[in-house]
Amino acid sequence: MSIRNLEGFFRPRAIAVIGASDRPHSIGSTLIRNMLEGGFAGRIMPVNHRQDAVAGVPAWPSVEALPQTPDVAVICVPPTHIPGLIRALGARGTRAAVVITAGLSSARMPDGATVADAMLAAARPHLLRIIGPNCLGMLVPGIGLNASFAPAMARSGRLAFVSQSGALATAVLDWGNSQDIGFSCFISIGDSLDVDLGDLLDYLGRDPHTSAVLLYIESIKNPRKFMSAARAAARAKPVIAVKAGRATAGARAAASHTGALAGNDEIVDAVLRRAGILRVDTTQDLFSAAETLARSKSYLGSRVALMTNGGGAGVMATDALVAAGGELAVLSAETLATLDSFLPTTWSRSNPLDIIGDAPVERYVETLKVLTRAPEVDAVIFMHAPTAIEDSLKIAESLAPVIQASGKTVFTSFLGGDSVIDARRCMASQGIPGYPTPEEAVRAFLQTVDFAGLQGLLLETPPREAPRASGNLEYARRLVQAVARTGRTMLTELESKQVLIAAGIPTVRTERADDAEEAAQVAADIGFPVAIKILSPDISHKSDVGGIALNIGDAAAVRAAARQILKRAGNARPGAVIEGFTVQAMARTQGTHELIIGCVSDPLFGPVLMFGQGGTAVEVLKDRAFALPPLNVPLARALVAKTRVASLLAGYRDRPAAAMDELHTALINLSALVMACPEITELDINPLLADASGVCALDARIRVTATDAPPDARLLIRPYPEELESSLLLAGRRIVLRPIRPEDEPLHAAFLAKLSPEHVYFRFFQMVREWNHQQLARLTQIDYDREMVFVAVDEDGTFLGVSRGITDPDNDTSEFAIVVRSDHQGEGLGQALMEKLVHYSRSRGTLRMIGFILAQNTPMMTLATHLGFKVMSCDEAGVYEVALQLNADPAGRVSDATRFQSRT
Repeated sequence: MSIRNLEGFFRPRAIAVIGASDRPHSIGSTLIRNMLEGGFAGRIMPVNHRQDAVAGVPAWPSVEALPQTPDVAVICVPPTHIPGLIRALGARGTRAAVVITAGLSSARMPDGATVADAMLAAARPHLLRIIGPNCLGMLVPGIGLNASFAPAMARSGRLAFVSQSGALATAVLDWGNSQDIGFSCFISIGDSLDVDLGDLLDYLGRDPHTSAVLLYIESIKNPRKFMSAARAAARAKPVIAVKAGRATAGARAAASHTGALAGNDEIVDAVLRRAGILRVDTTQDLFSAAETLARSKSYLGSRVALMTNGGGAGVMATDALVAAGGELAVLSAETLATLDSFLPTTWSRSNPLDIIGDAPVERYVETLKVLTRAPEVDAVIFMHAPTAIEDSLKIAESLAPVIQASGKTVFTSFLGGDSVIDARRCMASQGIPGYPTPEEAVRAFLQTVDFAGLQGLLLETPPREAPRASGNLEYARRLVQAVARTGRTMLTELESKQVLIAAGIPTVRTERADDAEEAAQVAADIGFPVAIKILSPDISHKSDVGGIALNIGDAAAVRAAARQILKRAGNARPGAVIEGFTVQAMARTQGTHELIIGCVSDPLFGPVLMFGQGGTAVEVLKDRAFALPPLNVPLARALVAKTRVASLLAGYRDRPAAAMDELHTALINLSALVMACPEITELDINPLLADASGVCALDARIRVTATDAPPDARLLIRPYPEELESSLLLAGRRIVLRPIRPEDEPLHAAFLAKLSPEHVYFRFFQMVREWNHQQLARLTQIDYDREMVFVAVDEDGTFLGVSRGITDPDNDTSEFAIVVRSDHQGEGLGQALMEKLVHYSRSRGTLRMIGFILAQNTPMMTLATHLGFKVMSCDEAGVYEVALQLNADPAGRVSDATRFQSRT
């Protein structure tokens, strides 16, 4: 489940408090007191079978006796009573409950089932949603709802806060009230046995009362649902998270460098980044980031100018910026000349700009005007230390209009205490970001840079001719499966190289030899110099046992090296099975970079890719970054950019840049390989050599486990569903019907430009004259798990038609939209696209499909009727709602087709 019946939590008209009590200091007493004091305008109904009234409010002995069906029930009774209460509430028509009680997973019912399982079983037939158990409760300040035992009511605002920790929630609530921070809702989800982070992200991402979502995360349940919900929410508004548990309790036992390097926190970080969630370290950063993003103007870039009236503040800000990898703007000669015209000769003449402590108000104003107009400056951090020369409030009042008139964000920091309080309040009242210290101002600016990067990755369009996965992945999977079925867990080097070649990852020629004499013959065939390595299923890290010899120049040397390798390996690993040797061409290493690329399968998040600096010291260098498959060019580029070695790959001094296109292609092919082969649990290629001519894998280790799971089952993000591609003959032309791809943005833009104004209006219910990148990205970059878009592609590659279905998170209702290019109407494309969409939705188990059709759109109404859609309603604007039942509802529910309207 996801958003179904969540509305009852946020907009109830009547609430039952089950377990309400007058007993001092009890949770039941605190709950009813908070409910009554919060200002909730609806009906509050205590349930207590021992009292006729609680806190002066009439009480009822049971759920059945309540005079009105509650929209939500708050429950704080002993665990074993809860399943029966949930059953009774469901029978009354209640669809939401907050269970405060703890201990449900350990408590047992008379039949031996846990109370938690019994509670969920009682809720399931009624689709009754549960927040908790073991939670603080929830607050919706805008309607005066305090259904919690928190010590205070939250202020009303537009931030949603969701926490997996009740104790932390109360601390954050107290801190937020002291900082005058308001909330649209404040939710403690506790054990989240039903309603979880993914559900709430789905709801809050669509909630018009919420401008940003703040999360405190301890663990992620149902990660695929979480990822889909987070990506959808992050496209609509900022989602910011504190994730606890950065410290690693123990090292992972791994056969590969990738497995050893993949710490849980780094994987979580990769998950959150791919979801578009800005991760911060502290709860203070959480609210600071929310305030910053709410008050910041459009992001222009990462180049920042530091302006101060004292050198010390400028140095502190510069240190903080450089240490975090920030970018100081380099002032142009024109900007410097303009500043020289009015600043004293002793000013710093560089960034940071020290305008000297004796600066009058006019100097502040003129300097800020110059910086906000300078094209080489994207943002400004303004710092002021109080002096007796000018009043801080006067400076703030003079600068505020300049800041508001500028198209750039100015981050302000008035340093000090009592003497700058009014200046800070002035800035805050004008909606201008303000921070007590230069370091905090820098951190806030960098949060906007990080957030812009995340949004850019969510919306960046891959190049139209970008490399897609190449090679023979089916052959690669057969190789992997053959090894896994034997019970072996490690591929030999030779098998690993064969898998890489099949996946399209360049490698050196490698051959097998059974003994020293054959090794010499193979080497002569390959050509000297060569490398020779031990071949053993029991030895993964060959260098650790002296199992490698390099740069061997003739046959005699090969024989001698082979014998020495056997001796060393026998001494180091006397029980190892030795199958012979691998002989490979000696790759040219001079001037190359040693890199590592790999994958590890996380038990929760599935396969995770790694890139970093390679070689034998890889675990010491710890220069690596992680990402989730599938990869495309922008994502591969971003993965590489997160490492220190990226600056070396860009070239320096007399060393040319590495072939980045080939590196990105290798990463994309690796991504495709691990998606196609669910048997792969660990893989690393170390080293992967890279230089200006390309990349080449010298060594690879692959660990496998037999599995019957389909390739997509373990993936957090569903990849492009190539199996849905089909074609048809239309007027003698072959038309391809396929899912849309992110790189289709230019084709989709050209398609929309070919639509007549009438057909644009029929499709979007409004006139749209221009389409910007953000709009087009949202049309082409879809979550294949929840949305499907089929395009009809002509033989010349142009789009002729598009059908789109957006399904609610419960897979209950899909809303369709379709449009065919104006000059291809009446050719049967619309019917083909709709039939494909209906068939796909039915195969996914979606219950019904709905659509909205303008009354004057007669052809669409005719097609819908032909396909079996029925008219459900028609509103005053002449918009018909049509619906088609796709599958029987297993719960026997009555259709509610209008519940989900995405207006695709």
